[in-house]
Amino acid sequence: MPGPLQLEVGDVVQLRKAHPCGGDTWRILRVGADIGIECLTCRRYVLVRRSHFEGRIKRFVSRASPPIH
Repeated sequence: MPGPLQLEVGDVVQLRKAHPCGGDTWRILRVGADIGIECLTCRRYVLVRRSHFEGRIKRFVSRASPPIH
């Protein structure tokens, strides 16, 4: 059984179903047991269970840049 999907704050994802505003791209703002995402069309912020969110990702539009040490 694979582990949880690697999600980072700043990643932009496309979801399988569109938001009621018509947008389907979201920026991840919070990562944990719940994922906080912001619609890039209307700026609505939504908190979603990680298990629910991971199953709805269609693709990664862009990944957050790794931190520089």
